[in-house]
Amino acid sequence: MKRAIARLLATAALLAVSPALFTEKASAAPADVTPTDPKAGPESLAAGPDGTLYLGSISSLVVSRARPGETVARPFIDLSADKGAFLLGVMVDAPTNSLWVCEMMNMDRSSPLLKGKGVLRSFDLNSGAHKLNLPLPGDTNICNDFVIGPDKALYLSDTSNGKVLRLKPGANAFETVIQNSSLYGIDGITFLDGQLYVNTVWSNALFRIPLDAAGKAGDPQQLLTNVLLKAPDGMRAANGKLYLAEGGNHQVDLVTIKGDRATITPLKTGLNAPTAVEVHGDVLWVGDRGGAKAVAVQLKK
Repeated sequence: MKRAIARLLATAALLAVSPALFTEKASAAPADVTPTDPKAGPESLAAGPDGTLYLGSISSLVVSRARPGETVARPFIDLSADKGAFLLGVMVDAPTNSLWVCEMMNMDRSSPLLKGKGVLRSFDLNSGAHKLNLPLPGDTNICNDFVIGPDKALYLSDTSNGKVLRLKPGANAFETVIQNSSLYGIDGITFLDGQLYVNTVWSNALFRIPLDAAGKAGDPQQLLTNVLLKAPDGMRAANGKLYLAEGGNHQVDLVTIKGDRATITPLKTGLNAPTAVEVHGDVLWVGDRGGAKAVAVQLKK
């Protein structure tokens, strides 16, 4: 009996001194990722299924890539031969093994409502081989950001025309889902719980766009936020939650929606010019255009 008691006391002492021996060590957040070009300005970013990061560029026509664990993003796709201007949205579409990219061929900044010519591009996710080159409709447009909907179609925000465009699987032409004056400056776009949400970077608003079973859109429904948004930009939904980059407030947010109200909860402040968000696992990646890097934010489990 004395020996049994001694063994129990020894075990208890060991647990008290070295609890790490009997608990799983918490994983550390990954390090930030910086493109090799310090002036790249990652306007958008995307994460592949394995955690590979793809960064666009506001100052060049190069998509950079960083494998899991790498802290430097190196050139992956170079579109310089197109003689365009810069890149906006970047998105991974894992089921089709595609990387979608918004390429701006030019931009007229002479008026408050910027005008340009944008092209939707897609590439093989692994090799970078070209797959699709589809100019946006209209004399002027801005190919900004996109999301894959529940119907497997691609939904794209045309900023200067206040439009949402849709490209159905296998189609070679866009259709207009909605064009509405309240959507001028449309930027971030995503689906949450099967419903389409967009924001407007020029008017600092957040909208839900109702879609019926046939994909026909109703009037945009503006959500009332608990605080004023400032230059809302990239927006993504993951794990039933909505995440938003606010360039004007230099922060990224968790957005909780109930009815026609949206509660904004800052997750990380003090960023330079955040323009994009992407969730992979328990990490929220932030494209900090002004900080010229992708910032890793550890999410609480």
